[in-house]
Amino acid sequence: MSSDQVFVHPQAIVETDSIGAGTRVWAFSHVMKGAHLGRDCNVGEQCYIEPGVVIGDHVVIKNGVALWKGVTIEDRAFLGPNCVFTNDLNPRSKIFKPPVTTLVHEGASIGANATILCGVEIGCYAMVGAGAVVTRSVPDFALVVGNPARLWGRRHMSLWPSLFHGRECALSSVRDGDEQIEAGLAFLSAPVSEENRRGNIESTSQWRSRIHRFSLG
Repeated sequence: MSSDQVFVHPQAIVETDSIGAGTRVWAFSHVMKGAHLGRDCNVGEQCYIEPGVVIGDHVVIKNGVALWKGVTIEDRAFLGPNCVFTNDLNPRSKIFKPPVTTLVHEGASIGANATILCGVEIGCYAMVGAGAVVTRSVPDFALVVGNPARLWGRRHMSLWPSLFHGRECALSSVRDGDEQIEAGLAFLSAPVSEENRRGNIESTSQWRSRIHRFSLG
C-alpha cells in the first residue's frame, strides 16, 4: 500500500469522503458520513466515529474508542484503548439536545479507559493518566490522574525540541496533600516564536494561575 493511499479493512465501514491520505481504518470500525479524518491517522479496531467529529493529522486512535458529534481532536493526539468521550452532561433517552463540545488539543495523550466529560479542553501535549475521570479542562503540558482527575505534575517541553526550540522548562514537582503545585517550575525567558502553536508556552505566572483554577474547580 502506498503511503498516500487510504487503507480500509474489509470488515470496516467508512462512509465519509473526508479522509486524508495515508489514514488506516481497521476491522469492525465504523466512520460515518460527515466525519472528517486527517492525514496519516490510525483508527484501531471496534471504533465508532459520528458525523460532525473532526480529527486532525497524525492522530492515533486505539481500539474501542467512540467519538461523538461535537468532539474535535487536533493533530498528533493519542487516544488510548477504550477511552470514553461524551457530548451530553444530562443524557436522557429520546431527549435530543445540541451536543456539548470537547476539544483535545495538539499532541495531547489520553490513557486507556480514561473518561472525558464533555465541555472540557485537554491542553496541548497534556497527559491524562489511564482510568482518569476528567471533569474540567486540563492545562497545556499538565499531567492529570485519578477520579476526579487531579493535577500531578507537568511534562517536559524538551521532549519536543522541534516545536519548542530555544526554550526549556524544569519538570514540576508532584502535588502535595492540598493538591497545590509546589514551586519548582522554571522557564527560561526566550521569546516564543509565532510558529509555535497558538503561543502555548506561557509565563510561569500565567501557568500557575491556570493550575490554581484547575485545582479549585
